[in-house]
Amino acid sequence: MPQGGTLPSRVLILGLGWSGRVLATHLQAQGVHVAGTVRDPSSAPDDGLLRHPLRSDTPPSPALLDEIARADAVLCSVPPDAEGDPALRLLLPALKGSPALRWVGYLSSTSVYADRAGGWVDERSAADATDVAGEQRRRAEAQWRALAEERGMASAVFRLPGLYGPGRNALLQLAEGRARRVIRPGLVFNRLHVQDLATVITAAMQRPTLQGLYLPSDDAPAPPQDVLAFAAQLGGFALPPAVAWDDPVLSPTLRRFYESNKRIDSRGTRQALGWEPRFPTYREGLQALAASLAGHGPALPDSSL
Repeated sequence: MPQGGTLPSRVLILGLGWSGRVLATHLQAQGVHVAGTVRDPSSAPDDGLLRHPLRSDTPPSPALLDEIARADAVLCSVPPDAEGDPALRLLLPALKGSPALRWVGYLSSTSVYADRAGGWVDERSAADATDVAGEQRRRAEAQWRALAEERGMASAVFRLPGLYGPGRNALLQLAEGRARRVIRPGLVFNRLHVQDLATVITAAMQRPTLQGLYLPSDDAPAPPQDVLAFAAQLGGFALPPAVAWDDPVLSPTLRRFYESNKRIDSRGTRQALGWEPRFPTYREGLQALAASLAGHGPALPDSSL
């Protein structure tokens, strides 16, 4: 755990999905009160986490408004839409008026950067993407920064690479027959284990700053087929047939995923937060996941899904 200030006493996570639940568990273990929002609490896992409904067609509940009034930190992981952050639009008056709020965070994406043909990006790089996904992320980032600036409080934007961890990883994809071995020569991605995401968010909460910008990632930008091959070797799986990234058999959405090629330099984030990933490359992350599955069978469903 990085050395820093004290953690918030009450945290509200907007969009309590897979990564949000990992963060919530991490914070609860340190004595933090955590609540979150979901579209339909009745369909959420029975894990003891307090969930409030949040839908665009329904006003926020009194219980959620009370939660906002008492939270000293709010983190949003809701995907953006054409107008920016839909959760922020619904809750902006309450967030502006919250007497306790001291810190806001937003989970963004490295999609805000245009293709670098394998070159590096860091916190100083221009967010220059012109595609729809990148522009929506930039718009949502700016909206959260504007709220923080208006209130004169700390904020943090996390531009994330691809996440993996329990319930979402190459081992499970292979075991369930869902893995795709898509090849684009020269293409590399960085990754981040979901547990490392939880610790970097915690570190940012402990070191609040105005307009914080962070690019947490692992140390191994690597071709996706290499990661899949390593997972197959670990789990004893056969590799699926190779498919070219521009093959018409792939959906347009999936082909777009392979169009952008960049490497993430996270040294600035590590220095600013005193943070180091527990899983510095996909190898350590997949080895730990394989060990956790030992004795249960590789296709065991994960409770975090």
